Amino acid sequence: MRSVAEWLLANGIGVLGQRISWAELVGQLGALAVVFFARRRSLIVWPVQIAATLLLLTVYSGAHLGGLAARQVVILLISLHGLASWYRRQDPKLGVPVRYARRPERLGLLAALVGATAAFALVLGALHASWAPWPDAWIFVGTALAFWAQARGLVDFWFLWLAVDAVGVPLQLASGLWFSAAIYLVFVALVVHGWWSWHRTARARPGTVDSQGAGRV
Repeated sequence: MRSVAEWLLANGIGVLGQRISWAELVGQLGALAVVFFARRRSLIVWPVQIAATLLLLTVYSGAHLGGLAARQVVILLISLHGLASWYRRQDPKLGVPVRYARRPERLGLLAALVGATAAFALVLGALHASWAPWPDAWIFVGTALAFWAQARGLVDFWFLWLAVDAVGVPLQLASGLWFSAAIYLVFVALVVHGWWSWHRTARARPGTVDSQGAGRV
C-alpha cells in the first residue's frame, strides 16, 4: 500500500509548466465529487470521501503541512461515522433529515472553531509540523467541524466550508499546490449551490429551525 501511495505522489502530469501528482489530481477531483454527492444527500458521499482522504494524506504529508495531513485522518474517522449514521437513519433520499443548527449549537461550533484552532496552531508550531501553523490549524479544525455538522444533517456545515475555503486558497498557493488552490475556488461555487439545496429542504420540513436560529412549529 505504501509503495502505491509513493508512486501516486511521485508521478503525475504537467500542466502549463506545473506538475500535478496523481495523488493530488485524483484526490482533489474526488473531493469535488464529495461536494456534489453531499448536495444530493447521497450515501455514496462517504465512500468517495474516504478514498479521496487517503490520497490527499500523502499529498499534504509531502508538502510539510502537518495540520492538513492530520485533517485527513480526522476526516477519515468522521467519514466512517457519517457513513454509519446516514445508513442507520435513512430518509427517502438516503440521508439524515436536514435542519439549521439551533442558536446554542451555532455558538458551540463558533467557540470550538476559534478555541481549537488556537490550541492546534500552538501544537503544530511546537512540534515544527507545519510551516504555516495558524492557517493550517484553521483548515484542520474547520474541516473536522464541517464534517461533524454534515453527519448530523446541519445546514450550517456549508458555512464552515466557506470559512475553510477562504483560508485554504492562499495557503495552497503559497505551498505550491496550485491545482489544489484552483479546486478550492471551485468548491466555493459548489458550496453555495449545496447550501441553497439544503436550505430549501430544511425550510420545507415542519418544525425546523430557520436561518436566524428561531424555532418553527
